[in-house]
Amino acid sequence: MERELIYMDNSATTAVYPEVLEEMLPYFNEEYGNASTLYRLGVNAKKALNKAREQVATLINADPSEITFTSGGTESDNFAIKGIALKEYKNRTEENPRNHIITSSIEHPAVLETCRFLEKYGYEVTYLPVDETGIISLEDLENAIKDSTILISIMHSNNEIGTIQPTKEIGRIAHEHGILFHSDAVQSVGKIPVDVVDQNIDILSLSGHKINGPKGIGAIYIKKGVQIETFIHGGGQEDGVRSGTENIPGIVGLGKAAQIAYENLDEHAKHDQEIRDALIEGVTSQIKDSYVNGSIEHRLPNNVHFRFSGIEGESLILKLDDEKIDGATGSACSTHDLKGSHVLAALGIKPALSHGSLRLSIGQENNIEDVDYIVKSIKKVVDYLREISPLWDNKNDEYIGDRFEKPLDDEDLDRY
Repeated sequence: MERELIYMDNSATTAVYPEVLEEMLPYFNEEYGNASTLYRLGVNAKKALNKAREQVATLINADPSEITFTSGGTESDNFAIKGIALKEYKNRTEENPRNHIITSSIEHPAVLETCRFLEKYGYEVTYLPVDETGIISLEDLENAIKDSTILISIMHSNNEIGTIQPTKEIGRIAHEHGILFHSDAVQSVGKIPVDVVDQNIDILSLSGHKINGPKGIGAIYIKKGVQIETFIHGGGQEDGVRSGTENIPGIVGLGKAAQIAYENLDEHAKHDQEIRDALIEGVTSQIKDSYVNGSIEHRLPNNVHFRFSGIEGESLILKLDDEKIDGATGSACSTHDLKGSHVLAALGIKPALSHGSLRLSIGQENNIEDVDYIVKSIKKVVDYLREISPLWDNKNDEYIGDRFEKPLDDEDLDRY
């Protein structure tokens, strides 16, 4: 009997829950109204829209009026950063250009590339370093703040290594200096408690397909009183914040997924963490020169990111696929980029070692009973890849790549 697929790339995307799909289906061909119209179909669509807004707001302890639906996390990140930059552009003076943004060196490309885009137009961006576990220094953050700082954008948790940032303290520092705090919480929402009030978050990004909702739908939380410039103009939907006919089936799906996540948050986290910890114990105890990237203590319950000396990650993924295990080397958004991980480079990990990484991200379809098979399969593949690797001395069973690699310098960090 052929073994069923073990999908462990839930940080890349998740399967839509059956309950979510069931909730969505009527809005494709029965309740297909435009929420901006006044007749029954339109009114029903508007009701569904408002219900979903309440469900998403509940998940992050926001008011429904603070939720705007978008096409996903990337749009929400762009909206947050460009929206604040555009708003502050109007407030510039010669004495204070109000053009400084602070972010971290390990952000998702949706944040990093948006910041680099703004640099072309005269904005100044500080990219904070992280420690070996992927956490920023609050002292570095304080020291980076200037009179011209308009926004601090630090992710809630990292999409590759799962490290959770001290968002509450970051938000406190931002507010003490009168600065807005945006957090990309795409990986955190639905996995751990995210409370925008308690954690001092002014703007937050989230995505549907990371919490067993549909793709192509997300949301941005904008705290009451925060002024942000819209950059999608048109018919004035979403109270004029984001124009365009609303994706009602997607919004309904996101709302239902948010409800399920909220009602099962502790149970799901306990399930994920049990499997995560068993994987860490099994892999690190049975495979020589295997390491966990990122923080052990401050880590998403569903994320484990391994590093194996002497192998190449893409080959590891392909060989594991033969074993019916789906994992990743890092961010799905960078899969076709042959450069090494900018996240692992920021942690000080050399390129040859960072290329030997494996991210396993756990979902509710995974079982603790599968852990032994997964660990044995990883060991089988790692052993095979080391046998053919020029960076592994099979005679002495040790990594020899350090003999050929120079230390990381600033040029390396820029490249990765």
